[in-house]
Amino acid sequence: MSEADAEILARVRGEPLTRLPQNLYIPPDALEVFLETFEGPLDLLLYLIKRQNLDILDIPISDITRQYMAYIAVMQERLDLAAEYLVMAAMLAEIKSRLLLPRPAGDAEDETDPRAELVRRLQEYERFRQAAETLDSLPRLERDLHPARVAAPRHGPRQSEPQVSLDELLGALRGVLARSQLHEHHQIQGETLSVRERMSQILERLEPARFSEFQSLFSVREGRLGVVVTLLAVLELVREALLELVQAEPFAPIYVRLRA
Repeated sequence: MSEADAEILARVRGEPLTRLPQNLYIPPDALEVFLETFEGPLDLLLYLIKRQNLDILDIPISDITRQYMAYIAVMQERLDLAAEYLVMAAMLAEIKSRLLLPRPAGDAEDETDPRAELVRRLQEYERFRQAAETLDSLPRLERDLHPARVAAPRHGPRQSEPQVSLDELLGALRGVLARSQLHEHHQIQGETLSVRERMSQILERLEPARFSEFQSLFSVREGRLGVVVTLLAVLELVREALLELVQAEPFAPIYVRLRA
């Protein structure tokens, strides 16, 4: 069977491995997975109390101490145990011993509960832990991450501003004015069409007893200037009450005649 046909399990130093070696030994505790992780002895105690639905104000010290010591024993086999876990173990042992030892009848009412300090620390730790979880549930943006917005500067060619004094500007202005006077010219042209002359021509063409079309007064050959001059002449004659304009209805043809 060729290498391509066999199933390659792994490669060791570049060589394919198609079957497991016979002398391979894997110890039973080669891999262990810890699902619970604790941030300190108070966190471990709070976990043990909540796992059994115990009242934090009435902690069964004997049971909690036993479970705590069992967990400490497991951790000592695998990890370098922190000193604070051992301090808490000693504190639990002290509280347990104080509860087990008999107390005199006169001191029973005056002595406080040995668990009071531990309960206070657990309640305070639980409040801070809940506050931390609430903060952790907030959005990361604007808390841990802040978007940065920076406008890119505009780069372009920079030209240095010329250093010009006021006297230099006034001198340049005087030179421009002097040169402009050398090229001044004025040309007078006579009017090709006169409004007064056109008024006389219209009065000669019209009769008092007969209407003429308004459009007949204009000549296309004279162009735009002739149309404007004729219109001004008609308006001037109407203003002087020499002409009469008549229209039967809106948008109907306009007729003009001399007034009697």
